[in-house]
Amino acid sequence: MPLTGARPLPMDDNYAARCEAGQVFCLHQDNALAGLIVLVDGPGHLWIDNVAVEPALKGQGLGRDLMAFAEEEARRRGFAETRLLTNALMAANITLYAHLGYAETERRQEKGRHRVYMAKRLE
Repeated sequence: MPLTGARPLPMDDNYAARCEAGQVFCLHQDNALAGLIVLVDGPGHLWIDNVAVEPALKGQGLGRDLMAFAEEEARRRGFAETRLLTNALMAANITLYAHLGYAETERRQEKGRHRVYMAKRLE
Protein backbone atom coordinates (compact mmCIF):
# COMPACT_ATOMS: atom_id res chain seq x y z
CA MET A 1 0.00 0.00 0.00
CA PRO A 2 1.40 3.44 -0.89
CA LEU A 3 2.28 6.03 1.75
CA THR A 4 -1.05 7.76 1.18
CA GLY A 5 -3.07 4.62 1.89
CA ALA A 6 -4.70 4.73 -1.54
CA ARG A 7 -3.79 3.94 -5.11
CA PRO A 8 -2.12 7.04 -6.65
CA LEU A 9 -4.52 8.70 -9.11
CA PRO A 10 -1.85 9.06 -11.85
CA MET A 11 -1.68 5.26 -12.06
CA ASP A 12 -5.15 5.31 -13.62
CA ASP A 13 -4.51 8.19 -16.02
CA ASN A 14 -5.01 7.67 -19.77
CA TYR A 15 -1.39 7.98 -20.89
CA ALA A 16 -2.20 7.10 -24.50
CA ALA A 17 -4.45 10.18 -24.66
CA ARG A 18 -1.85 12.26 -22.82
CA CYS A 19 0.82 11.19 -25.32
CA GLU A 20 -1.47 11.94 -28.24
CA ALA A 21 -2.08 15.41 -26.79
CA GLY A 22 1.69 16.01 -26.55
CA GLN A 23 1.61 16.29 -22.76
CA VAL A 24 4.02 13.47 -21.82
CA PHE A 25 7.78 13.95 -21.88
CA CYS A 26 10.01 10.97 -21.18
CA LEU A 27 13.48 10.76 -19.72
CA HIS A 28 15.61 7.85 -20.89
CA GLN A 29 18.74 6.40 -19.34
CA ASP A 30 20.70 3.53 -20.89
CA ASN A 31 18.00 3.10 -23.55
CA ALA A 32 15.30 2.54 -20.92
CA LEU A 33 12.53 4.73 -19.58
CA ALA A 34 13.86 6.38 -16.41
CA GLY A 35 11.08 8.87 -15.74
CA LEU A 36 8.37 11.04 -17.18
CA ILE A 37 6.62 14.32 -16.64
CA VAL A 38 3.12 15.34 -17.74
CA LEU A 39 2.71 19.03 -18.60
CA VAL A 40 -0.58 20.77 -19.33
CA ASP A 41 -1.11 24.38 -20.39
CA GLY A 42 -3.20 26.16 -17.78
CA PRO A 43 -4.60 29.68 -17.70
CA GLY A 44 -1.43 31.74 -17.27
CA HIS A 45 0.74 28.87 -16.05
CA LEU A 46 2.14 25.46 -16.95
CA TRP A 47 0.55 22.72 -14.85
CA ILE A 48 2.83 19.87 -13.78
CA ASP A 49 0.30 17.07 -13.67
CA ASN A 50 2.64 14.21 -12.84
CA VAL A 51 6.32 13.55 -12.23
CA ALA A 52 7.47 9.95 -12.01
CA VAL A 53 10.89 8.33 -11.73
CA GLU A 54 11.63 4.62 -11.99
CA PRO A 55 11.87 3.52 -8.33
CA ALA A 56 15.26 1.82 -8.82
CA LEU A 57 16.67 5.14 -10.10
CA LYS A 58 15.44 7.41 -7.31
CA GLY A 59 18.05 9.51 -5.58
CA GLN A 60 19.98 10.29 -8.78
CA GLY A 61 18.46 13.73 -9.34
CA LEU A 62 16.22 12.64 -12.20
CA GLY A 63 13.13 14.18 -10.59
CA ARG A 64 14.98 17.48 -10.28
CA ASP A 65 16.00 17.19 -13.94
CA LEU A 66 12.37 16.68 -14.93
CA MET A 67 11.30 19.68 -12.84
CA ALA A 68 14.00 21.83 -14.47
CA PHE A 69 12.74 20.67 -17.86
CA ALA A 70 9.20 21.75 -16.88
CA GLU A 71 10.44 25.22 -16.00
CA GLU A 72 12.35 25.51 -19.28
CA GLU A 73 9.28 24.33 -21.17
CA ALA A 74 7.08 26.85 -19.33
CA ARG A 75 9.40 29.69 -20.36
CA ARG A 76 9.49 28.39 -23.93
CA ARG A 77 5.67 28.46 -24.00
CA GLY A 78 5.60 32.00 -22.59
CA PHE A 79 4.49 31.17 -19.05
CA ALA A 80 5.94 32.90 -16.00
CA GLU A 81 4.66 30.32 -13.51
CA THR A 82 4.51 26.58 -12.95
CA ARG A 83 1.99 24.91 -10.63
CA LEU A 84 1.48 21.45 -9.19
CA LEU A 85 -0.15 19.55 -6.40
CA THR A 86 0.90 16.72 -4.15
CA ASN A 87 -0.67 14.71 -1.37
CA ALA A 88 -0.22 16.28 2.07
CA LEU A 89 1.15 12.95 3.31
CA MET A 90 4.01 13.15 0.81
CA ALA A 91 6.21 15.28 3.08
CA ALA A 92 9.36 14.50 1.09
CA ASN A 93 7.70 15.83 -2.08
CA ILE A 94 6.62 19.02 -0.32
CA THR A 95 10.14 19.52 1.03
CA LEU A 96 11.69 18.91 -2.40
CA TYR A 97 9.33 21.28 -4.17
CA ALA A 98 9.94 23.97 -1.53
CA HIS A 99 13.69 23.49 -2.01
CA LEU A 100 13.17 23.99 -5.75
CA GLY A 101 11.44 27.32 -5.09
CA TYR A 102 7.79 26.29 -4.96
CA ALA A 103 5.53 27.98 -2.42
CA GLU A 104 2.40 26.45 -0.97
CA THR A 105 -0.69 28.28 -2.20
CA GLU A 106 -3.53 26.18 -0.81
CA ARG A 107 -4.52 23.00 1.00
CA ARG A 108 -7.83 21.29 0.40
CA GLN A 109 -9.50 17.92 0.40
CA GLU A 110 -10.50 16.58 -3.01
CA LYS A 111 -11.34 13.13 -4.30
CA GLY A 112 -10.79 11.72 -0.81
CA ARG A 113 -7.25 13.09 -0.60
CA HIS A 114 -5.61 15.94 1.27
CA ARG A 115 -3.93 18.00 -1.43
CA VAL A 116 -1.25 20.65 -1.23
CA TYR A 117 -1.14 23.09 -4.13
CA MET A 118 2.16 24.82 -4.90
CA ALA A 119 3.39 27.37 -7.43
CA LYS A 120 6.67 28.84 -8.61
CA ARG A 121 7.17 32.18 -10.33
CA LEU A 122 9.81 31.90 -13.03
CA GLU A 123 12.39 34.56 -13.75
